[in-house]
Amino acid sequence: MCKRLASLPNSCLERAKGLKARLGRVLLKRDWTLSRCKILKNRPNLEECLRWRECFENLLASKHGLCAFTDFLMSEFSEENVAFYFACEQFKCIKSAAKLPAKAQKIYDEFIGIDAPREINIDHETRDITTANLLAPSGSCFDLAQHRIYMLMLKDCYPRFLRSQAYREMTAHAGSKTFKPQAQWEKI
Repeated sequence: MCKRLASLPNSCLERAKGLKARLGRVLLKRDWTLSRCKILKNRPNLEECLRWRECFENLLASKHGLCAFTDFLMSEFSEENVAFYFACEQFKCIKSAAKLPAKAQKIYDEFIGIDAPREINIDHETRDITTANLLAPSGSCFDLAQHRIYMLMLKDCYPRFLRSQAYREMTAHAGSKTFKPQAQWEKI
């Protein structure tokens, strides 16, 4: 290992390794623009875009809003937050008690566990509580972690999305026949 890298704290090295792996997956994944395609084919109107500004729930409830927000999170390499949130929502809908443990473990392995491929940013206490909840999985075993991620998106990601160039362009051109959303992604 390089001497300069060895002098960095392990937490920085682990984070850099995770970012490198995540970036590699994004670059290798050919269809990572699929959600953008949904927006391009049937774009939202101005009213819908402005409703997203009213509250975060309006954004998440709108299929176009969710696609635009997910694209924004992808551009910031934090799409795991919205993916985890909706994985938890789907988990709560499982009616079969026999299916809960396997699905809970799958969510844990993908988003919460050590070396999870799409690890979410939660504090140690929340991680420990969620891990303990997996001993007897129920529809609410991810509630605390889901709430933390929801609040992170609400207070951090959502305001940045509303200030983003992509959202401003989408709102400015909503309903316009000259809307060319591909131009905003050429910079990435």
